[in-house]
Amino acid sequence: MAEPSAPTRPSKKTLFAASLVGTSIEWYDYYIFGTAAALAFGSVFYPKFSSAAGTLAAFATFAVGFVARPLGGAVIGHFGDRIGRRSMLVLTLLLTGGTTTLIGVLPTYAAIGVAAPLLLVLLRVLQGFGVGGEWGGAVLIATEHATARRRAVYGSFAQFGVPVGVLTSNLAFLAVSGLADDDFLTWGWRLPFLFSVVLVVGGLLVRGRLSDAAEFTDAKRERTTNRAPFLELLRRQPMTLALASLASIAPPAIGYTVTVYMLTYGTTVVGFDRTTLLSLILASTAVWIAAIVLAAVASDRFGARRVYTLGAVTAVVWPVPMFLLVDTGNPASAFVSFAVAALVQGIMAGAQGGLFTEIFDVRVRYSGISIAYQLGGMIGGAVTPIVATALFGASGSSTAVALYVAALSLVSLVGVAGLRFRRANADEPAPAPVAPPTA
Repeated sequence: MAEPSAPTRPSKKTLFAASLVGTSIEWYDYYIFGTAAALAFGSVFYPKFSSAAGTLAAFATFAVGFVARPLGGAVIGHFGDRIGRRSMLVLTLLLTGGTTTLIGVLPTYAAIGVAAPLLLVLLRVLQGFGVGGEWGGAVLIATEHATARRRAVYGSFAQFGVPVGVLTSNLAFLAVSGLADDDFLTWGWRLPFLFSVVLVVGGLLVRGRLSDAAEFTDAKRERTTNRAPFLELLRRQPMTLALASLASIAPPAIGYTVTVYMLTYGTTVVGFDRTTLLSLILASTAVWIAAIVLAAVASDRFGARRVYTLGAVTAVVWPVPMFLLVDTGNPASAFVSFAVAALVQGIMAGAQGGLFTEIFDVRVRYSGISIAYQLGGMIGGAVTPIVATALFGASGSSTAVALYVAALSLVSLVGVAGLRFRRANADEPAPAPVAPPTA
């Protein structure tokens, strides 16, 4: 019987488009929820609360999606390691895009009472579940088609989706932010959610052209894939999973401090106009994208661990000056604050895809990088806006918030420092040394 032919390798342009388009849509969906949580959900879904309590409740709903993300990473990663990367990428796109569109037509508290926030939480959980398996698949569909010397560059394709998601979500809200408050809270906030359905159709067309890489299909054909990839991951590489999870905390801690918490803090405490703040964050994404490109190229040349470590160091140092610049109330100073934060995130994002592909074995790779990335996102992203709001409420100072973000980044620095001395199979018992031949 003839051997099955190797899968056709997609072109670099196709891989770039599939990784970028999909993750851009996923993060567009995710960031418009965060923006709406900061600007509208407190009034629309939690009107019985005080202003501060409503904001906290909206941020808690935002956080629920992060709790679902590691579960989505584990479940979707399981089938991604057993069935294939491509099919799971189609599923994640449908999950996140579908739930986002439904949020856009969700009745408010005034219409159906307590059922409104309950449905919002349910849809947020489903959205987070889908996002949980997106990043890992988008990274692997590119890196597993790349040569070893270009893995960081190919891994960065998916990372562009994060700043592009910030860019498009902010553009969407800028388009409706000029509405009167009553119009914005009644129907204006819904338009960015409804637009998601158009993006999903485009993403499905692009991803339909993909195929899994030979590295994975060979393992599947030779029946070396695992029945229970997650259990195998815990048995073979538990320390790698733990360290990678810690290393993943800093990027979302910095990112969601800027893109979610700052929208509330900057408008209600510092006194920025909503449109001005959105525009400044929007402009900073250009720095973010450029930093990803440079960091990815540097990672393939000097090593992804070294570049990621540099990003983690800057993430520890920057939060205090970042808040000091915003507290001036000067738009130029605030832009510098956001631009450097974007640079910090871009350095780590450019290295992360290549780094995580290197440290996990192909048979558990989808599960490993998805769970590590999402656990870091849950700690760094879900909790940060809530803790930041509570810390500022208790202390009345942004310094406490800045020190908290710096502490989270320090945890990431410790995690990546541990990964510097590990390889993909470092958790396995080392083979016994071979005795030298006798004379």
